[in-house]
Amino acid sequence: MAVHSTDKYRNMVLVGHGGAGKTTLAEALMFKAGVTKRQGSVSDGTSILDATDESREKGASIDSAICYVTKGPIHVNLIDTPGTAAFCGPAIAALAAAETAVLVVSAVGGIEVNTRKMWERVKAYGLGAWIVINKIDAPNVRLDELYGNIRELFGPECVPLNLPTGGGRAVVDCFANDSGDADLLDVSEANTAVIEAIVGADDELMEKYLGGEVTPEELRKAAAQAVARRTFIPILFTNARDGVGVQEVLDAIETFCPSPLEGKRRVLRSGEREAPVDPAGSGFIGQVFKVTSDPRTSIKYVSLRVHSGRLTGEMVLKTVKERKGLRPGHIQRSLGNEHSELEAGVAGDVVSLAKLDLNVGDTVFAEGDGGEIEMPKAPEPMYALALEPKARADADKIGTALRRYTEEDPCLKTERTQAGELVLRGVDDTHVRTILNRLATHHKLHVDTKPPKTPYRETIAGKAENVEYTHKKQTGGAGQFGRVIINVLPSPRGEGYKFVDKIFGGAIDHAFRPSVDKGVRAQMAEGVIAGYPVVDVTVELIDGKTHPVDSKDIAFQIAGRGAFKEGFLKAKPILLEPIVNVEVTVPTDRVGDIQGDMASRRGRPVGQDMLPGGLSVIHAVVPMAEIADYNSRLSSITGGQGSYTVEFSHYEPVPGNVQQQIIDQHKKELEEARG
Repeated sequence: MAVHSTDKYRNMVLVGHGGAGKTTLAEALMFKAGVTKRQGSVSDGTSILDATDESREKGASIDSAICYVTKGPIHVNLIDTPGTAAFCGPAIAALAAAETAVLVVSAVGGIEVNTRKMWERVKAYGLGAWIVINKIDAPNVRLDELYGNIRELFGPECVPLNLPTGGGRAVVDCFANDSGDADLLDVSEANTAVIEAIVGADDELMEKYLGGEVTPEELRKAAAQAVARRTFIPILFTNARDGVGVQEVLDAIETFCPSPLEGKRRVLRSGEREAPVDPAGSGFIGQVFKVTSDPRTSIKYVSLRVHSGRLTGEMVLKTVKERKGLRPGHIQRSLGNEHSELEAGVAGDVVSLAKLDLNVGDTVFAEGDGGEIEMPKAPEPMYALALEPKARADADKIGTALRRYTEEDPCLKTERTQAGELVLRGVDDTHVRTILNRLATHHKLHVDTKPPKTPYRETIAGKAENVEYTHKKQTGGAGQFGRVIINVLPSPRGEGYKFVDKIFGGAIDHAFRPSVDKGVRAQMAEGVIAGYPVVDVTVELIDGKTHPVDSKDIAFQIAGRGAFKEGFLKAKPILLEPIVNVEVTVPTDRVGDIQGDMASRRGRPVGQDMLPGGLSVIHAVVPMAEIADYNSRLSSITGGQGSYTVEFSHYEPVPGNVQQQIIDQHKKELEEARG
């Protein structure tokens, strides 16, 4: 396939709530542009973008999908993304490939939860944006109300580029100031709004406009820059299923979508240095935003955005973590699960490579020391299940399969906890259960699940000074001896552990002082009062004694452990619990019920927002331990109409009565383990 100059590329990511019609719009654009011979359909399972059995069964995207369209000399890379909170990871990662985010809003559903969340992420990442209102032909839609809600929630920069007419059977062009009536606004008034939004990004052009001298050609040249600077957010209307407004979307791309030379400029960070990545630069720099395995061949594909230079198959690619070098081999363009070969990947393009060991977010380069380009911020996965293989022999296979899935989704993580549990973390119950279903269906691996232990931490609120511990053991031959005296002090929250050697002289040989530190660290990992890791303490080694024959490494490790344990118990030990930020979106008439339930979970309200459409958003901070079963509880309270997101915030001391319950439970478990 042909490659183009950087200014001829346009990169657009379709985002929004599930069911808004993102995939249908992408299929309609491909068909209208002649890339496909028939328009694929989500409902009848013929979409080339929802290509997996899972997507077809759900009737919804669960991963991002790459396709393209062409319009004259312009090549447009389109990335269709999932619309549910469960699969937001691939959608967020896809922002890294684009200059323009297209927020697709259903005229039927209006501004839904993930519509708003993805808008916030697009804004935070700094992309230019369009809004496409889809399904405009649906019965009883209130486009005037939806248009008002969009401008209220997303800003007055949102201005119609076209308007529906004939009850949603066609659209009229506001930029060209087409004659004819529109269903929503006066076309000439909308034309004025478009012009003012464009000139608002350019002071010189604004002066010319106020003087009555600006020409249509000058407006066209400035339009993409206005979108990139977010002084102009075009609204377009479509009924993608029936092709209404689709050609108009295609026609608008060249003028109203920033090229890689005009859009968000990425920054390459290397240590303390950082510099904008120049799309016109000669050195190759790219970033991986998607990793997937072909369901038919199991071949791993990585998709990357080329930010600078030219990528060829014989190059040696490096990352800051991998300096040995990787050969890219064949450069390919993706159309769903189909791949066609390219001569090269040039700055501004989106390409795919096969069989490379790269992960989402990796920055790749061919020359120099390179660096890293920051990815859009993804939420920390907070919903967790501990996994236990039904067959012990499957443990390694499960770990291998889960590693593959975590490579593909930045919102999916696994960890082996201090308690020895294998924990899978995702965005919500649907997310995690989908992965477990894949394990069973694709790999024939089955697991039992249970809530994981809450990751409490132990620390101290006071200090203990001159804590002495002597380890002495005689076994007939060479014995063991080590005496240490330490101070145990609290460190500021979040600063971790510090070991300070304050011995003057040779009370303890220099060779054995690291042994004390090693012993302290070992005891910290095991915990002291409830079996959880110790954090934020300072240990000062102030004195001790060495035996000329019996002192050895293990003796001072044991002495360090013992001294730390005694000192910790004397220094007002406390438990810390993880606190999470919870954002709950519910019908307004359920706010009181939600607030009451939050209070019963030791939650503290921090704010409330009113949304269009009779919805409210409740912001609260809640202990993680109290939110484990919230998915089912929220569904029960709201009749399935509520949704929520959770993000880690910080650690706080556990209330005394709760702390004692946790300590007692730990003691009980130890007794049961001893038999």
